[in-house]
Amino acid sequence: MLETAILALTTFFATIGSLDVAAMFAVLTVTYTAKQKLTVAIRGTLIATTILVTFALIGELLLTSLGISLAALRIAGGILLLLIGIDMVFARSSGGTSTTSEEEEEAFSKSDISVFPLATPLIAGPGAMGAVILLIANQQGDVTGQAIIIASLLTILLVTFICLLLAVKLQNLLGVTGLHVIARVMGVLLSALAVQFIIDGIKQSGLLM
Repeated sequence: MLETAILALTTFFATIGSLDVAAMFAVLTVTYTAKQKLTVAIRGTLIATTILVTFALIGELLLTSLGISLAALRIAGGILLLLIGIDMVFARSSGGTSTTSEEEEEAFSKSDISVFPLATPLIAGPGAMGAVILLIANQQGDVTGQAIIIASLLTILLVTFICLLLAVKLQNLLGVTGLHVIARVMGVLLSALAVQFIIDGIKQSGLLM
């Protein structure tokens, strides 16, 4: 169970990217008052939590209704996570864990950023959504394992919320280089995990038999 928790915590920390979200939040709320920042951080985190927990609860049912096998999910999810991991290693922005340039431009013109781009795609992005469905499905009906994954998700979301509250301080403390170093380390771990998902999916599909 400890292994499951560590796996989930690492995956969610990498795909949600709490520090990157905080850095973007600091830029987008530079003109906000402390009260406005708190309100936006709370709303954004709660909305993102609702989205991700919903995916965790109905994701497997959705896959079954669409006729998608666990093997296919492992391969597809592994490829998605691998692409995100590669982008993290090379410190490149991608739509999997962050906003695109067009989304950033639209975000700057909005007065309320709690739903877009904070809740999604910054916190609950495609990478995080894919990861939560993949990790839950990977437990194959083990309620305890699934509960651990959801608890790990909530833990990282809490960490993300705290990072939002300390956004400016974290940005000043770590700087661009510090953020990139952490992202690269997490990118390597995520890439290795992604490759393992792909290998497991290929084995389960029977393609190597």
